[in-house]
Amino acid sequence: IQDGMDQIKIGVIGCGAISPIYLQNLTKYAQTTVAAVADLDIERAKAKATEYGIAKALTVDEILADPEIEIILNLTIPVAHNEIARKCLEAGKHVYNEKPLTVSRQEAIDLLNLATEKGLRVGCAPDTVLGAGIQTVREIVDRGELGEIVGIQGWMMGPGVETWHPNPPFYYQKGGGPLFDMGPYYLSAMLQLCGPIAKVTGFTRTTFPTRFITSEPLNGQTVTVETPTHIVTALQFENGAIGQLTTSFDTMAPSKLPCIEIYGSEATIRVPDPNTFGGPILISKKGTWEFEEVAITRPYAENSRGLGVLDMGLAIRSGRPHRANGQFAAHALDVMHAAHESAEVGSHIQPVISTERPLAMPTTELVD
Repeated sequence: IQDGMDQIKIGVIGCGAISPIYLQNLTKYAQTTVAAVADLDIERAKAKATEYGIAKALTVDEILADPEIEIILNLTIPVAHNEIARKCLEAGKHVYNEKPLTVSRQEAIDLLNLATEKGLRVGCAPDTVLGAGIQTVREIVDRGELGEIVGIQGWMMGPGVETWHPNPPFYYQKGGGPLFDMGPYYLSAMLQLCGPIAKVTGFTRTTFPTRFITSEPLNGQTVTVETPTHIVTALQFENGAIGQLTTSFDTMAPSKLPCIEIYGSEATIRVPDPNTFGGPILISKKGTWEFEEVAITRPYAENSRGLGVLDMGLAIRSGRPHRANGQFAAHALDVMHAAHESAEVGSHIQPVISTERPLAMPTTELVD
C-alpha cells in the first residue's frame, strides 16, 4: 500500500477509556484510515471524531451499514463483545475485538464458526505480543539460544483495583477477577513463545468476600465478590514445557517477581511486561549467575495498540494469516475457563479450542 492508495477503512464501535490510543495509532499509520466512530452516546462519538479528525460519528446501526468500512474495531465492554462482533459479521464486516474475545467459551466457538461461514476474519487483542519486546524474545527462542524449553512461569499479583479504578465492581463479578482481566496478556505471551497448551490445572480462592472501594467516584461503597481473586494455574504445553501463572488481587503489595520467566536447558530469560510493547529483556546463560540486558531488535517498542488491526488489514490485502487472530484468542479464553473449572472439579482440564502459534512479526515495520 503506497501513497495513500487502497487504504484499510476502519470503523470503531465504542469510544470509552481505551479508544484514544487506538485512534491515535490508527489515524497515524500510513495504511489505515478511521472512517467513522460510533458509540451508544452519540455525543461521545462526535467528540472523538472531532478530536482525531475522523469524518463521521454514527450510530451502531449506521456504522454497520456503511459500505466504505471494511473492519470494525470493537471496543465495547466485554459482555457486549460477542453481540457486537456477530452483528459485524452479519453485516459483512471483518471484526477485531478488544480482549477478551467473548465472555464464554461457547460464544467464542460460535463466533469463529460464523466468521468461517461468512468468509470473514476475526481478530482480537492483546496485540502487545506483536511488539518489540515479546517478538525479540521470540526471535531468541526460535534461534534455540535457550536450548530445550523446560518451563515458563508468570506472576501478576497485587492489591485489588478498588483502590484506584473508577469503576471496580465489574472486576469482582462473575466473568471478572484477575485471570480474566490480565490473563489474556500473560497467556498470549506464553502462547507466542511456547505454543499451544494441552492441559490445565487450576487452584483458586477468594480471600476477601467483600471489597471496600476507596477510589472515586464510588468511595465508601462495598462490592460483594462473586469470582475467585487468587488463582494459580498449572499449564502443560504441547511441546512438553510445564508452565505456571499466578494472578491475584489478594496480595497487600504488588509482586516484585518478574512478569514472565522462561527456563531452557541453555539459558533463562526474563520476558518484558506483556501489557507493554517494549523491554527490558534479561538473559542468564548456562555457566553464569548474572542476568544481562538484551538489545531490542524489533520495531513497535512504543505503545502500539492497534498494531493487530493494522496487521489484520494488511493480511486481508495479501491473503496471508493475521497474527492476533480469533482462534488464538479463543484458545487463551478456553485456558482461562479451564483453570476455573479445574479448581471446581479437582482434576485436569484439556482445552477444547485448538490454535497454532502465529507467524513471527517481520524484522521491520509492516508494509505489505
